[in-house]
Amino acid sequence: MNMNMGFIRSLVAAAVFCMGATSANAALLGRDLNGSAGSFEAYYDTVLDITWLADANLSQSNQFGVTGINLSNGRMEWDTANNWIAAMNSASYLGISDWRLPAMYDIDNDGCAVDSYSSFDGGDCGYNVVSTGPQASEMASLFYDTLGNLAAFTTGGALCTTYAGSCPRWQNTAPFSNLGSGNFYWFGQETTTDSSGNDYGLPAYYAWYFGPSGAQRPQDKEGSFYNAWAVVDGDVQVVPVPAAVWLFGSAMALLAGIRRKTAA
Repeated sequence: MNMNMGFIRSLVAAAVFCMGATSANAALLGRDLNGSAGSFEAYYDTVLDITWLADANLSQSNQFGVTGINLSNGRMEWDTANNWIAAMNSASYLGISDWRLPAMYDIDNDGCAVDSYSSFDGGDCGYNVVSTGPQASEMASLFYDTLGNLAAFTTGGALCTTYAGSCPRWQNTAPFSNLGSGNFYWFGQETTTDSSGNDYGLPAYYAWYFGPSGAQRPQDKEGSFYNAWAVVDGDVQVVPVPAAVWLFGSAMALLAGIRRKTAA
């Protein structure tokens, strides 16, 4: 009996270790939202606690009745992007009715306070912006940290030469689809500043976007045509019980049964 009890305790310990290792290493977890085996319609981001739509350019193939979207590349003005998100929610796309555009964090709440074309290290405007912690935008976190992409410029302002002379746009895109090298993405936030650090006051004529070269900056809401990537807060699907969790629960139940039998 002592040998069996020792074996069970080892089993439980191994299960707990596996549980910890599994959760620590995960960043993007596939979510099946339409019941179609073998495909994921979304990915849960364990770092940001949001879920990204798997199709990074859904608007090109599904406009949800919204006009003003370029059918050749899915791009649209900022107001149209918000209308498209609203239409997705009205349609309860994939059973979800609270889709939104990605969010960015305006450090010091002062918009773009620098010339974003000559800002290369940190902050919220320019290249190599903050990508970890509570001040990171969701796009920067995904681009730089989760997917491991590099900006067009180093933090010292030199042209990136890591990839045979230059750094291509969106070097790493998996596991997402339609995440092209020319994709620019609107954020949901407006601002009164332009990309050169000029503040024009209210009303806000600009909105933030994230570019394929790793740049984050404001741009005119009207006359600028960028992509829209739908995200939703939290995990959109109940996470299946991992094998390690099942093993842990089974071992605990077995241990409890043995103890009851011993007590009897």
